[in-house]
Amino acid sequence: METKQMISEYGLPLEVELSTQIYNALQGNVVEEIIKLAKIPFSDNYYRSMLEGHSFKVEEGTLSRYYKIFNEIKEALEFTEPIDFYITGDPSVNAFAIASQEEGEPNIINVNSSLIQLMSDDELRFVIGHEMGHLINKNATLVKLINFVFPHGAPIPITLQYKIRLWQQLSELVADRFGFMAMPNLNVCISAFFKMSSGLDFNKMDMKVDAFLEDNKKRLEYFRNDKGINFATHPINPIRVEALNQFSKSVFFKENGESKEELENGMNDLIDILLKVRNSELDSNMANFIATAGLIIANSDSQITEDEMEMILSELSVLEIFPKSFMEEIVKEDIVKIFKDSIKRLIEINPETREGMLRYLMSIALADKDISVNEVELIFNIAATELGYSSVETAQIFSQMIQIDFTPSMNALC
Repeated sequence: METKQMISEYGLPLEVELSTQIYNALQGNVVEEIIKLAKIPFSDNYYRSMLEGHSFKVEEGTLSRYYKIFNEIKEALEFTEPIDFYITGDPSVNAFAIASQEEGEPNIINVNSSLIQLMSDDELRFVIGHEMGHLINKNATLVKLINFVFPHGAPIPITLQYKIRLWQQLSELVADRFGFMAMPNLNVCISAFFKMSSGLDFNKMDMKVDAFLEDNKKRLEYFRNDKGINFATHPINPIRVEALNQFSKSVFFKENGESKEELENGMNDLIDILLKVRNSELDSNMANFIATAGLIIANSDSQITEDEMEMILSELSVLEIFPKSFMEEIVKEDIVKIFKDSIKRLIEINPETREGMLRYLMSIALADKDISVNEVELIFNIAATELGYSSVETAQIFSQMIQIDFTPSMNALC
């Protein structure tokens, strides 16, 4: 099966959509060509040199047992590109894959020695299959582009930052699927997860798979109920375990298993947990306020400009991974009611949000460099009736905002 067909068959639609969106946002087709012409070296050259000099390369004549296992996985996943396998003396339980920079040059998969010592051969098959999944899915190629455009320490726009994080987490779930295809035994895969997270032997601890899966569902509820958010590049283990559990029960592996549609619905339920970037009632009401207040003020002069919409989406992106989709859902509802309800709840939860809300209203009015009379009158009215400000207090804050944020339009000067 060709790579594109494998990704289409076993991948996650949202992961594919996000990778395309991120690539296009970074102007990947143009930037990669410039990088190629500039002959800028990537970190894989550094890693290859380090591994060749300090790690043990898995060759047929030296480590025939592992050479056989690793290449059996390669054949099982129908991956035809060359791969150099290395084992590195390192106490951390980890493995990684690096895609080749040049066509025909081998990819790299490195396994730390502690992982070799901890895992059984079958558990190792799952881990290697997972890393090979990253190569099949071309994850490392996009990571290279991201790291080039945003070198270490460079600020990433918050919306893009959230989408990159979500894409990374989804790509791990896809790689887990390839790991399972390399070792289609759920007990073995769960044992591998248990060892990586605890450093303990699953069987030695007398852990029962059914009991583990039941406990795993309870832990998932903690995250479903807005009790926790994961900002790491890897999804939390409860999600990974349940995702594999569902995958193992699907028609991919069982003749009468769950349909692709049922699998997708189950995965969407898990992905909903990853979509969260807010974890409190305050954040939820603030998102509603930002969206509705922005629309109400921007539309008070019967025209929402690009600058105004960009500001609304920018503010909303701190609380929503997909701010445009959130806005599309909001406009289907009673905007004024949501607006008033959100203000009421925000003041009840934290009265100090009043001034921040008022300043946001004013920033929308200033965004298009045109302070209309309608916008000003509406803001003064909202300040008095909803936020409890006198006209003098509102005028004083507005004066400060004009001094700080207002820039006259060049069109007005021409």
